[in-house]
Amino acid sequence: MCGICGLYNYASGLPVERKDLKAMNDLIVHRGPDDEGYYEDREAGLAMRRLSIIDLSTGHQPMTNEDGSAWIVFNGEIYNYQELREGLLARGHTFKTKSDTEVILHLYEEKGTDFPKELRGMFAVAIWDKRRKRLVLARDRMGKKPLFYAVTPSAFAFGSELRTLLTVKDLKREINPAAIDAYLALQYIPSPMCVFKGVKKLEPASTLVFEGGKVTTEKYWDLPVGAEKLGHVPLPELKERLKAELSEAVRIRLMSEVPLGAFLSGGIDSSIITALMAKHSSTPVKTFAIGFKEERFSELGYARQVAKMYGTEHTEFTVEARMADVLEKLAWHYGEPYADSSALPSYFVSRETRRSVTVALNGDGGDEAFGGYLRYVGMKAERLIGWAPAWSKRAALAGLGHIPKSAPFNVFWRAEKLLKFSLMETLERRYLSTVSFFGPGETDGLYTDAFANALGHDRGYAERYLSAAFAGNPNDDLLNRLSYVDLHTYLPECLMTKMDIASMANSLETRSPFLDHKVLEFAFQLPGNLKLKGLGGTKWLLKETFRDMLPPEIYSRGKMGFGVPLGLWFRGDLKDYWAGACLSQKALGRGYFRPEALLRLWDEHQQGKRDHGYKLWALLMLELWHRQYADDFKL
Repeated sequence: MCGICGLYNYASGLPVERKDLKAMNDLIVHRGPDDEGYYEDREAGLAMRRLSIIDLSTGHQPMTNEDGSAWIVFNGEIYNYQELREGLLARGHTFKTKSDTEVILHLYEEKGTDFPKELRGMFAVAIWDKRRKRLVLARDRMGKKPLFYAVTPSAFAFGSELRTLLTVKDLKREINPAAIDAYLALQYIPSPMCVFKGVKKLEPASTLVFEGGKVTTEKYWDLPVGAEKLGHVPLPELKERLKAELSEAVRIRLMSEVPLGAFLSGGIDSSIITALMAKHSSTPVKTFAIGFKEERFSELGYARQVAKMYGTEHTEFTVEARMADVLEKLAWHYGEPYADSSALPSYFVSRETRRSVTVALNGDGGDEAFGGYLRYVGMKAERLIGWAPAWSKRAALAGLGHIPKSAPFNVFWRAEKLLKFSLMETLERRYLSTVSFFGPGETDGLYTDAFANALGHDRGYAERYLSAAFAGNPNDDLLNRLSYVDLHTYLPECLMTKMDIASMANSLETRSPFLDHKVLEFAFQLPGNLKLKGLGGTKWLLKETFRDMLPPEIYSRGKMGFGVPLGLWFRGDLKDYWAGACLSQKALGRGYFRPEALLRLWDEHQQGKRDHGYKLWALLMLELWHRQYADDFKL
């Protein structure tokens, strides 16, 4: 695992200078503290920072092929590289190292830009083809590894993190208003959009070729659509196949020449991963859990049960609310505005885990692949009340409006949410209302006239973005359609961003067996009714398959998620901090938000009329990002 970056002076042809590459590379030293490397070929240059995991002695990058005609920098892990290497050797290729990096380079020699189709793993790759004077970039199927790029009048630049590009001389740091609007709706800024105009993110499962001054991108993989062909397979056989697929995905992710462990939240997914790791390991698995002093937000008790069942070497941590310095550090590391509050515990658990191991497996992807989200239940429930006339729903909604909802997810909050999105005209709008902090229409009174005018027709990008994802899977299986959208939007853009940044900020590599593309392809051959039974049986097949490997309390418990007690914190330890940041003259002077709208949100939250914790968090992280990158960015 590492960080990569590079420059190509395509217009001027001027030589790339080492000092320019080093300026980029030094900003991602946290991604790879073990080694650094550089390569210059007149107008092109590559750089990397390495976190050594495999082939510790000879895996130095940038790396070249036999004749020096192609050079590579690579961030990630390829789990089938040994199998691929054997095939390449049989076909006459010669190798200098035992690393997965060199395998990718030889695949490029054979397959050209189709090489990612052969890879099983997570990766962001850049290859400089000297003969053709072209740069080739590629990103893994689920967006585990990030890759930013920019084309300026003189250069093409790329990097693992946005800040590397901000060193490029003729790149302007001009904020994209549509990105701010999308951020408030989605919690994140979706690919290929970036917070700065002129910068883009390469989308997951994509290749990019920069040649002759032009960018060409292409998708090389997608989830199977309408492939639910396993519905008639006997249940015992399905369970065996699922267990075999996931077990193999865990096994191949245990390869490492450095200490390895697992995040154990106490939920279904991380518990299954821990159980399978114990099955494949000859020594006790090292597990790591994080909780909060607010007991209803903490899962530590459940994690202990799994740790006891499998005899793991278990370590626990507790998050405290006094964290102003950490919030500013998070804003710096993410590089773009990012509002998923679980970034905070993810950062802490990564930091503490890194004290003991260099690699950690996690349960990311289980909810999306096997139907674990409560929003899936809600969308299914909406179909049951969809027949009711709109006037009756509005009347019920009016009645609920008089009931205080100071805690999210209570019965009145859920009923109000269900009625609201049942009244929405499209599936996309209903979905957006379940994942957004500022839902459809909620920014109408928030934005200033000046900011609304600056947005113009770009306003509402989030809904168009989701509509495109829904259009990618038009079949009638509601659960698989929703899973498809999550795996193309929320998971790669929000969850994978969170995990990559939180872990790499602490020089920790994380691996996600549920996101193995073979596991996902199997999951999408299953009909949705095997994943979500009725209105309560989330992840039904997954739970049934691993029931005998889990403590009874883990099997039967409901989903909790990586929740953070934001509502309490903004009425307590973070109260003054939020007001000092978001109601300051500097913040109000940005011209995005009406002061009276911010004060209304703040007062309603403080008085317990509504829980605006998530909205307040999004506004806070936006302001902290501005202070790091728009006001005072320093190398």
